[in-house]
Parts: sequence; C-alpha cells; structure tokens
Amino acid sequence: MRRLDLRGSRVDARELRARMPRAEVDVEAALAVVRPVVEQVREGGADAVRDLGERFDGVRVTDLRVPAHALADALAALTAERPAVRAALEESIRRSRLVHADQRRTDVTTRVVDGGTVTERFVPVQRVGLYVPAGVAPLPSSVVMNVVPAQEAGVESLAVATPPRRGDGPDAALPDPTILAACALLGVDEVYAVGGAQAVAMLALGAREADGSQSCPPVDLVTGPGNIYVTAAKRLLRGVIGTDAEAGPSEVAVLADDSAEAEHVAADLISQAEHGEASAAVLVTDSAALADAVDEALARRVPATRHGSRVAAALAGPQSLVVLVDDVEAGLAVVDAYGAEHLEVQTRDAAAVAARVRNAGAVFVGPYAPVSLGDYCAGSNHVLPTGGTCAHTAGLSVATFLRGIHVVEYSRQALADVAPHVLALADAEDLPAHGEAVSARLP
Repeated sequence: MRRLDLRGSRVDARELRARMPRAEVDVEAALAVVRPVVEQVREGGADAVRDLGERFDGVRVTDLRVPAHALADALAALTAERPAVRAALEESIRRSRLVHADQRRTDVTTRVVDGGTVTERFVPVQRVGLYVPAGVAPLPSSVVMNVVPAQEAGVESLAVATPPRRGDGPDAALPDPTILAACALLGVDEVYAVGGAQAVAMLALGAREADGSQSCPPVDLVTGPGNIYVTAAKRLLRGVIGTDAEAGPSEVAVLADDSAEAEHVAADLISQAEHGEASAAVLVTDSAALADAVDEALARRVPATRHGSRVAAALAGPQSLVVLVDDVEAGLAVVDAYGAEHLEVQTRDAAAVAARVRNAGAVFVGPYAPVSLGDYCAGSNHVLPTGGTCAHTAGLSVATFLRGIHVVEYSRQALADVAPHVLALADAEDLPAHGEAVSARLP
C-alpha cells in the first residue's frame, strides 16, 4: 500500500481532508444516464420497468412482484440445504432487533407555560421502499439491516426491490434465493424482482399496468445501498421521496499503535477491500514497524484470499494508503478529518480513544470487534454514510423511519399572555396578518 508520511508536520483539518484519498465517484455524470430511465418509468409504468430490466439486467420479468410461493420455497430450501445460513440470519435478526428496539422514541410533552404545551409525536413513515443490491454478490444481510429498523419504527407497509437473476431454469427472473429467504424470515411478502435505477423510479413513482391496475404503489421513503446508478436515481428523485444517505464505495480506516496485531489489521483491510476495486482501506498508525508488518501480512494474505485480484486492485488504488503520524493524538485528527464509513480503533486504551472520535459511520473498538462483525451480527446497522458524509449524516436506524410532529395546544389565557410578543414580531417582519390572526381571538 502507498504511504503518506505526516510525521513532524502540522496539518490542519482542511488540509488533511484534501490530502486523504477518496474513490472517484461521479454521481453527477450518472444522472445523465438515470434521468431518461426515470422519465421512461414515469411515462410507461410497469411495462417500462420490464423493458429497462431486460435492457440493463438481461432478464425480462413477467410478474414484477415475486409470488408468495417463491418466498416460501426459498425459505424451505434454505432450511433444508443450508441450515447454518438460516441460523445465522435468525441470530442477526435477533441481535439487530435488540439494538433497534432501544432506538424507539416516545412522545414528549413540554409545558411551556400554564395552559400552553408543545408535544412532539414520533410518527413512522407510512410506506417505505427498501433496496437490496445483488451486483458483485447478493447481500441478504442488507435485508436485515433495512427491514428491522423500519419494522421497529412501526412502518406499516414495506416493499423490497432487488435485481432478478439471469438464467433459463425454473428460478429464472427471480431474485437471489437467500435474499428471498431473508425476506420471508422477516415477514416481508412484498418483494419486486427489479434492480438498478428503474427500481428506485418504480418505488418512488409507482408502476401501473396497461390496464390501469397498480403493480407497485408509490412509497414515501427509499433506503438501502446500491451502485452509482441507484445512488443517482435517489438523488434525482429526492423531494418526490425521502432517501437515506448516498452510498459510495466501502471504506475502512484502522487507527492503530504498536500494540495492534498486524495479522488482525491486514485481515480487516482485506475484508473491506473485498467489496470492490474502488473500496478504500486506510491504516493510520504511529508505528512504522506495524506498517511494515501489515505490508508483509498483506503480501501473504491477498494472494490466498478467494477474491485476491479484486482485493489487490483496491489496496493498490489511489483511495487506499498507510498514513504515518507522530502519535495517536495526531492519528485521531487524521481519522476525524477522513470520516470513514467504518473506523477500527486498535490502540492501547482503545475505548478511551474511540470515545474521542467525532466523525465515523460506525466505530469498532479493540482487537475483537472487526468490521465484519458489524456487517452481520453485532446488532449495529451496516448501512452507513460514506465519502466523509458521516460529518453530517448518520447511518440507518429507527430514526430514519420516524418523523417528529409538533402538536401545539394553548388555552385562551395562555394565548392572551403571549399575544404582545407575537404582535411585536409580526410587526417587525411586516406580516401584520400574522398578528391579526392572534388579536382576532382576543377582546
């Protein structure tokens, strides 16, 4: 991996952000491709979705919605043929529910004055579309990460969209069976065999058949990661729908000192580089000896892993590097400026160091909390902000699916008491009708 030596230099946060690498992602360019796709779905409905699926996925789907028997069959097959995977999904769901159940909000009423209260009600989004990618590899874990917080928030209507598989067998044009089985385990029966930008457009705009019947009613919010075209479609349709954070290439940063185990660090860098050639792997350390040992471990491990060529390309890419710093304090400044999707802290007093981190999608503390644990079974959510957006955006949670609504209740006397202030402010802003709406209620 390339190295950036910051030892002995004083670099402020702005310069650090400029010098830290990012994968090149041009969502604006993708918008030019996505815009006509969205318009085609807007104009052509369900038939347009089918046409686009045939064009981009190489599969023409007759029934956009996956039939109920296919979901049941997928779960039965998983139970019979891969019971360990079913057990792992069930445990992932159980742990995720524990964490996300504690994120539920309760209504709060504040007594502002005698006779005047403001209540904040937390109301779930009514209908949500959840996108589950299946490009480089199908991701049934993303079903868990999207569905569980939506269910815990109380969302009434959930629709999952995920790409169909190519092939000529009996399961042709159906999505990946493990994804379908995960949906069945979670009780989600509205699943669409639609991927890419056309899936986001279908969820946002709805899709009618030629006879006027509704194949997919529109949703209020779309969440879930996807490729650059999915991201571009979410950006284009924001405002028509709500969206979660835009997902870019996967990122891991490891803040480590000489107490870290080089084999652990190397394995963790490889695990995230496995996502794709644009994935970012960054090691920040005050130990040149550790950096050398990690390089040696990578040289052994990368050729031995199944997706070695993909991993090697990611680690050699401009978005990955080793940053040498004077001490852990300087390392903290670097990782805060970088704002990684995943940050591991493998230092002495790791919990104390981690508590000082300001910018990260999720933080993994100590030698026994690798990112892979969070990807599957920690109970945390793995749908996280990338590209440094964690400085202002949180990962997926129950809060994503809730809206706070203020309910204002004042008595006549409470309104009369505050009326002079309302009238003064209305006059200052040259909005006299605002004041008149109050004075009309009072003698």
